Amino acid sequence: MPRTFLATLHFDGTGFVGWQRQREGRTVQSEVETVLERLAGQAVRVHAAGRTDAGVHALGMGVSFTLPDRWTPIALHRALNGLLPGDCYVAAVREAHSGFHARRCATERQYRYLIGTDPDCRSPFRRRFEWALGTPLSIDRLGPLAERIVGEHDFKALSVRASRRPHTRCEVRSAQWTERAHGQGVSFEIRANRFLHHMVRMVVGTMVEIALGRRHGADVERLLAQDPAVVTSPPAPAQGLYFMTAVYDDQWFA
Repeated sequence: MPRTFLATLHFDGTGFVGWQRQREGRTVQSEVETVLERLAGQAVRVHAAGRTDAGVHALGMGVSFTLPDRWTPIALHRALNGLLPGDCYVAAVREAHSGFHARRCATERQYRYLIGTDPDCRSPFRRRFEWALGTPLSIDRLGPLAERIVGEHDFKALSVRASRRPHTRCEVRSAQWTERAHGQGVSFEIRANRFLHHMVRMVVGTMVEIALGRRHGADVERLLAQDPAVVTSPPAPAQGLYFMTAVYDDQWFA
């Protein structure tokens, strides 16, 4: 009988056109499925807790799939890291009960966004992993903006309008800006039950423009209220965004 697994995947999104398999371009999904097909001797479909865009990274993406019952979590963990490309890494493998699905069963997801505000943010060793803004940002101005999006709101105005989701309401359980170590800049952490396409990047882009004095502070509330006279700012660059983790009920695991 096939066994169901959850792999916790890290990846550097720089060389990918996103998570989801596409007609053209290298994707994380295709890399993982190619390796699993080799291990299983047959095609394997994988499901991720979220669908990241081109350039977005992950430090804890949940990926579920089924394999023949000869595979154990320990053996599978070793095999995946031996065969996946260098910009992917499996941190852990757990066996799950039949019916588990990494996206549908997730009760919460967390993202992080990094912004560099110091001159060294433009270093080639940093700029592919953060928004190299190079301009000071005030936590005193950003903090209250994050507090305004906590709770259940309609984020339609802060996402891609062409989204096919059945509804655009999300419950943001926490949102916080903090100073990064060594004066490198700021970090934004957000947890919610679900996220819309480009939602985090549009939230960050809008808050940064407010903090820089380029738009009014009340625009966050007006966007959440879907005021037709207000439009969101351009999304923050993809390379600053990280999928951090997905949360699942313990009942799914052996």
